[in-house]
Amino acid sequence: MLFTPLHDRVLVRRIEEDEKTSGGLIIPDTAKEKPQEGEVVSVGAGAKDEAGARIAMDVKAGNKILFDKWSGTEIKIDGEELIIMKESDILGIMA
Repeated sequence: MLFTPLHDRVLVRRIEEDEKTSGGLIIPDTAKEKPQEGEVVSVGAGAKDEAGARIAMDVKAGNKILFDKWSGTEIKIDGEELIIMKESDILGIMA
């Protein structure tokens, strides 16, 4: 299914972290926190300012990003868990 967020919203896929620590210990599912790293799947056209002009988005599809732990709304599209969040919830783009 093709999905495009509206305005200044972004569709994000979480990037799962390794299940082992650097020392080789396996982390059980109950002890794991949700990753705060993701990949942008699609972006909206951008918000509008008071004059009605479109404000360009700073992120684009394919960017790897960091976001706040509790940001966004989790949804399922074609069985895949994704997050819709506002661009302002994104903390930064990873190079």
